[in-house]
Parts: sequence; C-alpha cells; structure tokens
Amino acid sequence: MRTRHLNSLAAVTVVTASALGLAAVPTAASGHRDHVVHPGESIQGAVDAAEPGDTIVLLPGTYRESVLIKTPGLTLRGAGERTVIRPPAAKPAKSSKPAKSTKPARTTKGAEAAKGPRAANACAAGGNGICVIGTKSNTVDDVRIRALSVSGFSKSGIWASWTDGLSVRRVTASKNGTWGIAQERSTRGDFRRNTATANGDAGIFVANSVSEEGGATDTGGTLVVDNSVTGNRIGVTARRVRNMVIDGNTMTGNCSGVFVVGDESKPAAGAITISGNRILKNNKFCAATPRLSAIQGSGIVLTGSERTIVRSNVIRDNVGSTPLSGGILLFKSFVGALNTDNEISRNLVRGNKPADLANRDTAGKGNTFVSNTCGTSVPAGMCAE
Repeated sequence: MRTRHLNSLAAVTVVTASALGLAAVPTAASGHRDHVVHPGESIQGAVDAAEPGDTIVLLPGTYRESVLIKTPGLTLRGAGERTVIRPPAAKPAKSSKPAKSTKPARTTKGAEAAKGPRAANACAAGGNGICVIGTKSNTVDDVRIRALSVSGFSKSGIWASWTDGLSVRRVTASKNGTWGIAQERSTRGDFRRNTATANGDAGIFVANSVSEEGGATDTGGTLVVDNSVTGNRIGVTARRVRNMVIDGNTMTGNCSGVFVVGDESKPAAGAITISGNRILKNNKFCAATPRLSAIQGSGIVLTGSERTIVRSNVIRDNVGSTPLSGGILLFKSFVGALNTDNEISRNLVRGNKPADLANRDTAGKGNTFVSNTCGTSVPAGMCAE
C-alpha cells in the first residue's frame, strides 16, 4: 500500500481520483494526507498509520476484513458500489503488506490508535464490518464514512459507540445479520443518502445503549435524512433516545417503516421529528421475537414515546393483520410505558390496513391527530377527509 503525500503528488492524485470517480483530495495546505489502499492490501494498516484529518481512499474492489476506527477526524472513502467490504474468507489469508510512506510516520496525538490485526479482530469479533469506537471519557469525533458498500457481516455493517459527529453518506449496507448502520451512546450523527437493504433487524438503528437499561439519551440532533431503506425487519429504529430527526427517507418492503421505542425509564424516549418520508408497502412478514410481537404492514409505530412530531409524511398501502399493523399507530409499550403529547398532523395516510390511523394506547394522554388525510381510523373520527 502506498501513502501519497499531497505536498509532492497532489496533481497526480487529483487526476487519479477524478478518473476513478472519487471525491476531491485535500489541498496541500491542509497538511493532511491521503492513504490509498488497493484490493488485497490492509485497510486497517492504513487506518493505524493515519492521523486526525487524514483520508483513507479505497480503490474499487472487494476487501475482506473488518475495520476499527479510533482516530478522530478520519475519513474513510470508497468509490461507491465498486468498493465492497465483506467478512474475511473462511480460511486465514496471508498477512497484508505493511504500509509504505514517502514521508516519516508521525505520532498520532489525541487518538486512540489501534494496533493492526488486533484492532481489526476486535471489530470482527463483534461481527461488524466497520466500527467507530470511543469511550465515555474520550469520544471519537468527526469521523466520515463515504461511498462504499458493506455487506454480509453477522452483526452490523457499520457500528458506532461513544462517537460525536459521525457522518455516514452514500453507503450501501446490505445483508448484515442485525443492523445495517447502527449507533449507540453517541451524539450528532448524520446518516444521509445511504441505502440499507435486507438487514436482519433495522436498516438504520439509533439507541441509547444496546447492553444496558436506562432512560433515553439526547442524541444532540442526530439526522437520518434522504436514505433508501428496503427489505429489512424495520426501516429505522429510534430506541430510548431523544432529540433526533428522521426526514425525507423512502422506506418500502420492510416489515415496518419506523419504530420509536421507549420504556418506563426516565427521561422518556421522544422529542423526535418524523417528517417528509415516503413509507410505502412495508408488508414483509416478520415473526415474533422475545421482545416484540410479529410485525407486518406497519408504517410508523410509536410506543412509549413523548412529544414526537409525525408530520407531512406519505404513508400508503401498509397492510397486515398483526397487533402492530396499520399506517400510523400509537401502541402501549410492552413494559407499560404510555405515549404522551405526541402530534400526528398533515400526513397523507391511505390504503393501510386494518386502519390508516390507530390509537391503541387509550391510556396515553395529550396525543393529537390533526389535519391528516386518511380513509379509516381507530377510533373513528380522526381523519380530516
């Protein structure tokens, strides 16, 4: 693997990147470096050699490894769907060639740099493709993942914990065992223009913690925007979190489009805006699990949520016969948490069965249904026309 330094090869690198359809490389004045990785070379080796602000450029091809990022400010960039990260082959491969550099390596300051194979194995041991991992006292900030595919991992395509400002764009996460793109214990995530398809649970998953119970955490305004989410169990799950936007996404062919999940812990989940999404024909059947009943034909489900706004979405033709089926559904959580003060307004909700709108949380307080265009509701009378 060659490390290209911008102060000596900027022109050549720009031409090469342009020819391959890659994003523009940083300018020489920035002092940051591009680390170019070819198929068969080690992504992890390039990550370990990088400093905050550097870019790892993955050329088109298939890379069979898991990658752990603990360096803040790092960019991992592929060439779109031509760059694919998959699990390692069943038989151990030969050791990848070490990174070469035309410039003496500099010590990474302020980063928790991982150590080659050990770091990669730590991510792989969890069944994940790309991991961005910090700690409570030292989050990994401002990592960017761009223009690549991650597929076939037993847990998650992309997994993040204790991060701030993680940005994932133009990534395809498919056929991963649990989540396509997942974040916990993190703030200000930006998940935009991605494709998440055929993952075992949620295409995009945001949670307070997957290993501990507790009240909802503030995500600092995490954005899930303009993604295509198809063929998963659930399109987007927001579990025990607050202060988040789910906007402009297309969700189809899942068992459910959106789940907002809270429980009896305080603070409650909610203060989420779900707007401008197209949630169509999420009619795949998913069997019950120990935590959740069977799902089919669910558009948006709020359970144990407070002060969530569901506004100006198009929700059509979601059809099923499970307790969670319907266009927009308020459902009492399985641990008894109520929905309170949620606003459902100005949505186009048609052709969903058994109902376009359903308030099945009759003990919940302050929930309003206003100016929704729909045909059927439970109880009757909640449709504007």
